[in-house]
Amino acid sequence: MSTIKKHLCLCLTILISQGLYAQIEKEESKVTALHFEKFYNANQTDSIYHLFSGDFQEFLPLQKTREYVKDIKIYGKQITKREFLGYKESFAVYKTTFMNSQGLLYISSTSQKKINGIIFEPVSSHERNSAQFSLPFKDEWTVFWGGDIKEQNYHISSTAQKFAFDFIITDVNGKSFQNQGTINEDYYAFGKELFAPTDGEVVMMIDGVKDNLPGEMNSFHTGGNTVIIKTGNNEFIVLCHFKQHSIKVKEGSKVKKGQLLGKCGNSGNSSEPHLHFHIQDKENINKAIGLKCHFEKLSVNGNQKKDYSPVKDERIKRIN
Repeated sequence: MSTIKKHLCLCLTILISQGLYAQIEKEESKVTALHFEKFYNANQTDSIYHLFSGDFQEFLPLQKTREYVKDIKIYGKQITKREFLGYKESFAVYKTTFMNSQGLLYISSTSQKKINGIIFEPVSSHERNSAQFSLPFKDEWTVFWGGDIKEQNYHISSTAQKFAFDFIITDVNGKSFQNQGTINEDYYAFGKELFAPTDGEVVMMIDGVKDNLPGEMNSFHTGGNTVIIKTGNNEFIVLCHFKQHSIKVKEGSKVKKGQLLGKCGNSGNSSEPHLHFHIQDKENINKAIGLKCHFEKLSVNGNQKKDYSPVKDERIKRIN
């Protein structure tokens, strides 16, 4: 988890807020935001730290401040434009344009023009896929994780994976395995073929990670055997947990929609055979922002849907 995510909730808890303020930028907000931008662009992180109130310096010591600012710079380099949007609780909210991205900057200021809270939220230039996607499998699968709220999707805490899906296959009783479920072959999804959801280029392929025993996880190789496809619209499709040595495409190869990629496995940070699937706006997952995925045509619990993003517990199937 990045330093930004670690401090997000904590920043909110140490600040006292009394609802929404009038949507006119206060002088203390204007001054502290201007100073922050100046020091940020000059790479003067220590000077940013000295803008903090005493309480906030205790909460975010100098070394943590350096790490925090470094995390922001992963998403955005120099600030080129900043626009005041209004107040959210005690925070002045700024739409912030960097040389290479955009984001929302939240700054809470004291009457003494000191910063007593700061949050950065990266924003993608687009929110959903623009290429048309089909489901990456045949047969009927079940959405184990998927949706826009944490009850439906534990991935939402991750910037790059916030709209990710985990897909499994279940029987009429809702079970994902037969027999005792102690070996991968007991799971209905294990060994099932997986296909390219759209045309693109393979920009990353990992194929040598061993499949786990059910119930065990490999946190060292988080994605396990993985394929990342770049679309013509600069979207990056991430498919994880393939069966070891099953991937049929190479890095740099062009793929067509519906082309066989490999077989579903149980490699990486996976406790049972399943497919992890998400879209992001950059290849590097540490710098990327997740995009919501809508599939062009599919069956959802037996009903046909178009341009639809499925959610947890729905049973889905590709319509040709």
